[in-house]
Amino acid sequence: MDPADCNLAGAGVLITRAAHQAEGLCKLVDELKGRPLRFPALEISAPAQTEQLKELLTRIEDFDVAIFISANAVKWGVKYLGKGRLPERMRTASVGLATAQALAESGHQVTLVPKQGFDSEALLAAPELSAQQVAGKRVLIFRGKDGRALLGETLTRRGALVEYAEVYQRNCPEPTGDLDKKPWLDSLDVITATSNAILDNLYLLFGETQRARLQQTPLVVISERMREHAHALGCRQVILADGPDDRAIVEAICRWIVSR
Repeated sequence: MDPADCNLAGAGVLITRAAHQAEGLCKLVDELKGRPLRFPALEISAPAQTEQLKELLTRIEDFDVAIFISANAVKWGVKYLGKGRLPERMRTASVGLATAQALAESGHQVTLVPKQGFDSEALLAAPELSAQQVAGKRVLIFRGKDGRALLGETLTRRGALVEYAEVYQRNCPEPTGDLDKKPWLDSLDVITATSNAILDNLYLLFGETQRARLQQTPLVVISERMREHAHALGCRQVILADGPDDRAIVEAICRWIVSR
């Protein structure tokens, strides 16, 4: 369904992205006559320790491939590179289109973006990261602290020499007041989430008193892995969007509106 043909009819949509990444989706929901309910369930900040990171990035010339896991990895990675840049000979890969766009906007050429999908699995399926291509290559993965291990472990098994530049960390926001008294709670119709970290934080932030509300409210997620995680947390009606971008998320909400 084209979002232009969709009327959200006043539906209250919980927007849980980090505050600095939420405005695009909020604006789109508002344009389609929905009610964006801002509830950031994730905060992005600098890593607690940066000495090792800065030392690592002084050796950037040693690496053959740089992989960026997210737009946040680009933002913070470029910040810690400072006036330095990725070597021109270095191949760069991104997990998805938003990350590739962030790289391009920072002035870096993007060598590899998955043709289908937007996760580690999709990137690993690319011929450019086959064992034949990466064996013996030095690979630097820009990511958040304690990110998924799949990408690095798989590339290591394929013969790559992998190191991690953990350029940011994800935090659960501190609760701001009693959730039971939030004015939007009774007008909440559908929840959106774009990472398992957000799902875990929602589970904590809703607390015991409102956890049943979280589990019963329709939930839009962006990957099969997220859908499985949501079900494991007890969420009963999980809707899978076709992608992680704002348009795909709104299309999923529109399908839910039509089907209910």
